[in-house]
Amino acid sequence: MKKGVVLLITFLIFLAFNVSAETIVVCSSCKISSIKTAISIAKDHDTILIKKGIYKEYDIVVNKPLSIIGENLPIIDGELKGEIFTIISNNVVIDGLHIINVGSSYTKDYAAIRVKRSRNFVIQNVILEKLFFGIYLEKARDGKILNNKIIGNAVIEHSSGNGIQLWYSKNIVIENNFIQQVRDGIYLEFSDNCIIKNNVSANNLRYGLHFMFSNHDDYINNTFENNGAGVAVMFSKHIKMLNNTFKKNWGSASYGLLLKEINDAEIIGNLFEENTIGINIEGTNRITYKNNNFIRNGWALKVRGACYANSFISNNFLYNSFDVSYNSKLNDNIFDNNYWSNYTGYDLDKDGVGDVPYRPVKLFSYIVNRTPETIILLRSLFIDIIDFSEKVSPVFTPDNLMDNRPSIKKIKW
Repeated sequence: MKKGVVLLITFLIFLAFNVSAETIVVCSSCKISSIKTAISIAKDHDTILIKKGIYKEYDIVVNKPLSIIGENLPIIDGELKGEIFTIISNNVVIDGLHIINVGSSYTKDYAAIRVKRSRNFVIQNVILEKLFFGIYLEKARDGKILNNKIIGNAVIEHSSGNGIQLWYSKNIVIENNFIQQVRDGIYLEFSDNCIIKNNVSANNLRYGLHFMFSNHDDYINNTFENNGAGVAVMFSKHIKMLNNTFKKNWGSASYGLLLKEINDAEIIGNLFEENTIGINIEGTNRITYKNNNFIRNGWALKVRGACYANSFISNNFLYNSFDVSYNSKLNDNIFDNNYWSNYTGYDLDKDGVGDVPYRPVKLFSYIVNRTPETIILLRSLFIDIIDFSEKVSPVFTPDNLMDNRPSIKKIKW
């Protein structure tokens, strides 16, 4: 078949599809006043336009390809009775709704919007408030979650849900969302090849972002601030975390980023500022940490057991109480050309690299790991003396853990 004929047939099919699609208007004074009714009479690929107003509905099942569009943010009030939207069809768009009062349960994960075994969906410009779970993807793929505002009222973890949750989902884009006051802002489990970009996840009870068993995912330009803990990454591989902000995640067991059993990842260009622990690392291998800023954290890096072949290159460590904490005498990681604000060496040949290697692990950090109560001695002269003695002749800290080419000036990228 000739190319021109193929194009003509394609155009005619497209034209027929658009001619057959209709718009169904829903409002209190319209012929159709119920969203459920509109869905039941709609044909595939129709648009349902919901006018401004309050619609007290829940258990709305979207079982055909439709665009459900809100005009001036109509309110869909679930009256705390259960789940509100459940999408079980491919090619569904939900745009411009204000959804409130999702039901809560100890046995069911009710969501404002659930996408179940569907693909090619878009959820955008939606406001979710007074919710249990916000947007819940279950075995979904090839979808987009864009420009939404998710505001929970979570008080305790066991009676609250997550803002955006992915379970066994693939190829999902989550971008430009604002999430706060839920259990975990964004949660992924068994979800691969996802892009999470330009989101703000703040003031959540547990984690700003939490993911497990999820591979080949990219996290770019997100902000995780003032959460119970910033981000927890567990049992995953081939992760990229680029240009994110982890800030003010404070607490006795809090951190900006937790890495546990992670392999072959890139942590590049991020800001870790004013966290109890910048990055808490355990069982991670072949990770590149590059061009990150660690500023005024309690611990910039806390390295626990089984961490091998990691590279810390060209990072800035600025005014942290402890730059690096280690709980082992063995070191198989590389520290190279980082800037350390505590470095007191010199640069006689003026090449920008310190002539004396820098040992970032203090003996006192080793003591605090063993006996946390000793942290009250942090600023004492006695601690300065024992740290100096350990630097001269390492006994408890890894003798090969040093930056042989410390940068004299703060690194700019």
